[in-house]
Amino acid sequence: MRFSGFKVIKEALMGHKGWGPQWRDPEPKKHYDIIIIGGGGHGLATAYYLAKEFGQKNIAVIEKGWIGGGNVGRNTTIIRSNYMLDGNGPFYEFSLKLWEGLEQDFNYNAMVSQRGILNLAHTDGQRDAYIRRGNAMILNGADAEYLTADQLRKKLPFLNFDNARFPIKGGLAQRRGGTVRHDAVAWGYARGADQRGVDIIQNCEVTGFRIKNGKCLGVETSRGFIGATKIGTAVAGSSGRLMAKADMRLPIESHVLQAFVSEGLKPVLPGVITFGAGHFYVSQSDKGGLVFGGDIDGYNTYAQRGNLPVVEDVCEGGMAIMPMIGRARLLRMWGGVMDMSMDGSPFIDKTHIDGLYFNGGWCYGGFKATPASGFCFAHLLAKDEPHEVATEFRLDRFMRGHMIDEKGMGAQPNLH
Repeated sequence: MRFSGFKVIKEALMGHKGWGPQWRDPEPKKHYDIIIIGGGGHGLATAYYLAKEFGQKNIAVIEKGWIGGGNVGRNTTIIRSNYMLDGNGPFYEFSLKLWEGLEQDFNYNAMVSQRGILNLAHTDGQRDAYIRRGNAMILNGADAEYLTADQLRKKLPFLNFDNARFPIKGGLAQRRGGTVRHDAVAWGYARGADQRGVDIIQNCEVTGFRIKNGKCLGVETSRGFIGATKIGTAVAGSSGRLMAKADMRLPIESHVLQAFVSEGLKPVLPGVITFGAGHFYVSQSDKGGLVFGGDIDGYNTYAQRGNLPVVEDVCEGGMAIMPMIGRARLLRMWGGVMDMSMDGSPFIDKTHIDGLYFNGGWCYGGFKATPASGFCFAHLLAKDEPHEVATEFRLDRFMRGHMIDEKGMGAQPNLH
């Protein structure tokens, strides 16, 4: 089934009785050419591009829970490519370009909204740093524009320009940034992969790897052994636990990151806004709720819940730049488990075990990377060589001293 305006109108007139399941629920085969462990955005995107772009057949995605039940369905939906370092900039710009054509590519409404993103600057030093970052973005093919305080006052009059503890000096804008409906991304990739013959196996937990003579032959699961020629893992905050089953220790810590949604409000935010004197970022959903978040809770955990000190810190950041939201009521909050790498940048690489590949370490920026992560991981699995925009995302970069320390955004930025 292909979606179209005509199809939507027809189903509305027919009582919506013609919609069917968006993907199959197959029984696992005994052997696959490629298995992707993890049915989140990155795993589903990998399977989709393996089938669509690289002509691979006999692929399975194995998911412990259900599609869309992990971080891909519990994030703040922001997409952007405003990175400065060469190891990251081209990759995230590639991802943003894939976002721009995603809905037409997999024929699914993911609600891609390029409403723009603005990083506020509050000191002269921060202004200079943002101008430097903007120039680096332009050199890497992205768009960037520095807006003065006067320009922002006209555009965003509700910000706290007067009597502010952190005066607003200006801001770095990327107009092509924005938001995407998170769970629709998972559904769209799952549907597109399924249409190309990928088996999506839900409620199937990987309990171990079968490794002989340095080669991975398949996975032990709650539904029995499943063999494979190649196995790719993309399980975000569960990376450490999963790879430990292959006796691997990763340069990753798992932390919880909270996000929040307010009650529905009239349209007020034209795009995404981030607070430069703390860690707070906010956008407004199509339902009117303010969607916002901030720092990780700062302790190792696999629990998808957080603590009140971070709630207070995030709300303080919001009040510092937008006192008007002080009377808005919090509707809900949730937590996602982040795979925090030690330099804030990800990994897309082979492991030392033949046939076993790893994708992880996305910290709290994994959602925006979903299309490029899937494409580059698919490239690696299909061709056994890294994609040109992901050559630096290697597991051995700490040993080689080639860190990609993007603003020290790893698990312990105080140590950078």
